[in-house]
Amino acid sequence: MATPPHLASQLAVNVLDAHSLLATFGVLGVGVVLFAETGLLIGFFLPGDSLLFTAGLLCTGRSDSGVHLSLGPLLVTAAVGALAGSQCGFLIGRKAGGALLARSRSAKLREGAQRAEELLDRYGHAKAIVLARFIPVVRTVLNPLAGALEVPARTFTLWQVAGGLVWSLGLTLGGYALGSSIPNVDKYLLPMIALIVAVSLLPLAAEVLRSRKAAKEAR
Repeated sequence: MATPPHLASQLAVNVLDAHSLLATFGVLGVGVVLFAETGLLIGFFLPGDSLLFTAGLLCTGRSDSGVHLSLGPLLVTAAVGALAGSQCGFLIGRKAGGALLARSRSAKLREGAQRAEELLDRYGHAKAIVLARFIPVVRTVLNPLAGALEVPARTFTLWQVAGGLVWSLGLTLGGYALGSSIPNVDKYLLPMIALIVAVSLLPLAAEVLRSRKAAKEAR
């Protein structure tokens, strides 16, 4: 029996491609992806930064892709997904301790856990929780790690809400503002997404260089 066209398109969705996710699942998909990326370790590979930016851009109505989103519902869904996901990850870490991370075979997750611990040690709870939002993979593992390390729930909740709102709403509104000001924005979509991804990796690169420098000085 032939697969219905709409079902075939859903089955063919590319979870690593922001535009594919938005074309298939719309605003609801943003909330689900952000929840999975920030709350579940299996979501560490999902494209949170580029998804938020692209979603904001598609709210302008200037894209020829055929996908148009509403800014108000998008902002609410993005914020709820980002905040609920982080809180869920924290509770999982509080319940399971570091067992989930210890059993992981993913080199990226282990490296992310190491960076998350370095952030917590270097900057303290508040600053580390906010900074982690802007570092791929680290924003996934810091939440359960904070729970496992028994970061006070009130402290974690306060700063994950602050960081989550700045991250989710800031990137979404950034995409919307840029899309509103640039004609024929589709021509520049891929370079802009690449730039967003590159910028999001800068904090991680800075931490790697800083760690290497510290290791050399310690020899």
